[in-house]
Amino acid sequence: MPTLSGQTTVAAAGTAVKLATDQLVNGPIMVKALPGNTGLVYIGNVDGDVASNNGLPLAASEVQVITHVGNLSSLWVDSAVNGEGVAWLALEV
Repeated sequence: MPTLSGQTTVAAAGTAVKLATDQLVNGPIMVKALPGNTGLVYIGNVDGDVASNNGLPLAASEVQVITHVGNLSSLWVDSAVNGEGVAWLALEV
């Protein structure tokens, strides 16, 4: 399996964006809040509606491993500050 990775930023805080578009992964992914973030970012799978009240919060450089995603477009990212986001990496098992 080729290694898949990328970064996703939220242009306008409060407007969730897809982690990636139509990329399938057959195993876990690691999501890390960008080290330069000054506010929280939120990860979730609520279609276009991830926010502080229903997303997994990550502070700068915090990491979360998600064991199975399938299609990366099913994960959403939002941020408290414009232009902040996450880096992600599909892990080989």
